[in-house]
Amino acid sequence: MEQILNVRVEKLPGGVHLATSDEISGLVAQGRTATETLETARDAARKLLAAQAERRGRPALQDRLDSIGGMG
Repeated sequence: MEQILNVRVEKLPGGVHLATSDEISGLVAQGRTATETLETARDAARKLLAAQAERRGRPALQDRLDSIGGMG
């Protein structure tokens, strides 16, 4: 299941790009290009959401998909 997440990407001095989101606390990603930065942010968001779900006592999304024979 895909989720839509608003991410802000800024180009910083020195050519590095920085991505943050107000929707997921702690999401910060950087890269050399905007595309690389968004890919890194996507991976970081997945990991942060999985960690949040685990702390709440719920299996992460991938574990739930695996348990029902999903796309794992």
